[in-house]
Amino acid sequence: MLTGCRRNEILELHWEDVDFDAGEFRLRDSKSGPRMVPMPPAVAEVFIELRRALETEETKAPGGKKIPSGFRNSPWVFPGIRTRSHMVNLNAGWRRTRQHANLEDVRLHDLRHTYASRALSLGEGLSMIGRLLGHRDIGSTARYAHLARESVRNSTAKVAESIATDTFMASAGRSEEISTGDITEGNGGNRSISTVTGKGRKKAA
Repeated sequence: MLTGCRRNEILELHWEDVDFDAGEFRLRDSKSGPRMVPMPPAVAEVFIELRRALETEETKAPGGKKIPSGFRNSPWVFPGIRTRSHMVNLNAGWRRTRQHANLEDVRLHDLRHTYASRALSLGEGLSMIGRLLGHRDIGSTARYAHLARESVRNSTAKVAESIATDTFMASAGRSEEISTGDITEGNGGNRSISTVTGKGRKKAA
């Protein structure tokens, strides 16, 4: 959710491929080939907490079972419980997460689409989003084109509304200057109001 990576790209991640100093991690086998992924502070914090938990003797897995001590020496960031490999099945954990968040029909892969949609709403172009998602070609990112058009429409509406508001306020200010500036003192101290017409000034009592 925080990186836009595919599920297996994260599950197959090795600790030696996580570089906290450089703020990035390496995907060995993504669909677009090996690539480096920036690691934002929020992601680094998750990894640090996870590693600390795996290295703690009293760490327990969901359900109260103690995590096998072999996890402390596992090369995988997400080690599997029953095998000396990485975690494979996330169904149970994702189901609990959905229930806790009161989400019904949300797939784990939908979080990747959410990442792309959020990037669009923040002003990123399709080319950059394709790079963030690890797409091999821009065609794979084309599915988000309709969201890009919607973002452009929303921005256009905001700009137009801002200009229209400023124009209306300026016009209203000029009208007020005319209506108050043309009040003059007449003979004998009587006040008269001059209004502007198409043929010149017309004096009103």
